[in-house]
Amino acid sequence: MTGGHANAGYRRLFDSDALTFGTGFPLSERGRGTPPIDRELEMAEHAEAVGFDALWARDVPTDWPDFRDTGQDYDVWPWLSAVAARTDEVALGTASVVLPLRHPLHVAKAAASVDRLSEGRLVLGIASGDRPPEYAAFGVDEDDRGALFRESVDLLRTVWREEFPEHDSRWGRLDGSVGVVPDPTTETLPLLVTGHARQSLPWIGEHGDGWLFYHLPRRTLEDYLDDWREAGGGKPFAMSMGVELADTDPEHIEQGFRARSDWFVEYFREIGEWGVDHVLVSVRGEDREAALARFASEVIEHV
Repeated sequence: MTGGHANAGYRRLFDSDALTFGTGFPLSERGRGTPPIDRELEMAEHAEAVGFDALWARDVPTDWPDFRDTGQDYDVWPWLSAVAARTDEVALGTASVVLPLRHPLHVAKAAASVDRLSEGRLVLGIASGDRPPEYAAFGVDEDDRGALFRESVDLLRTVWREEFPEHDSRWGRLDGSVGVVPDPTTETLPLLVTGHARQSLPWIGEHGDGWLFYHLPRRTLEDYLDDWREAGGGKPFAMSMGVELADTDPEHIEQGFRARSDWFVEYFREIGEWGVDHVLVSVRGEDREAALARFASEVIEHV
């Protein structure tokens, strides 16, 4: 499909009819423990070299052991800046920035800075969050996250588009005397709403530049895509899923499948025809470097 946004990262993902593929940090190892910086950056270069279209970093402000997932440890803004310096054309995505826990003016400045440093490659996935203890830690009412999310999106768009805006919200008041610099490389950064973010689908279709969702069963995915076409028109649909290549008939793993390469080729061709535009894959395997290369050569090149 044609994405309709001038941002270079967005064009990399959505400016053709071909299904594109990304992968997410940490790339070198999974589980608890801070991943090694040098190895992660080497793996980012490797993923771009073998053919992935995007590298995604999650925003997890705190470490909550009960969730059994610390994300990728490093804060998204300095981390993606480091990744930008080690890569050339691959899109850089956030999956996703938890807007109710961050002041929108800080998000606007940090995101535009990463976008400039990467020469327009930043695609901003945004979410309302899913870890209850974090809201208390930041003094945010969990029940208010839907409204905070909407107000944050409104303020982000305003300060990116207007030099010295006037704007009132619970986040504060802009009286027209101050603005936020730098500007992003395009009029506004592309925003991919993640999940429902406590919003209606028509709201996501109107205010987002695309929809990023989680792995769904085939029948459910078809229904979601039908609903999205009605709400979002031609805006893109992206999804995340786990994959593991193995010489076996397809079997379910957490948020995805373990299967042979030829099965994955047919599966991705099928969902691409249904209307999925980008897939963020978590490629599993003991040797992560080899697993990424194998997925690229045996699946991506044939889809």
